[in-house]
Amino acid sequence: MNSKPLDWTALTILIIGAINWGLIGFFQFDLIAAIFGGVTSWVSRILYAIVGIAGIYSLCLFNKVEEEELAHS
Repeated sequence: MNSKPLDWTALTILIIGAINWGLIGFFQFDLIAAIFGGVTSWVSRILYAIVGIAGIYSLCLFNKVEEEELAHS
């Protein structure tokens, strides 16, 4: 199975999550919470969970990168 679209989707979600964490760290501003009605709203919680799942999935990407590097060596 070709998982490249899933890899790109996970990477995109991680970038969005990283930008949100950067906003929280630098400006104490949670963009997701601001847009979707607070940290405890069900939409915000689902989005936070999706970012977490994308992060866990992306751990598998390390193995894929290593395998591709070995194949090209």
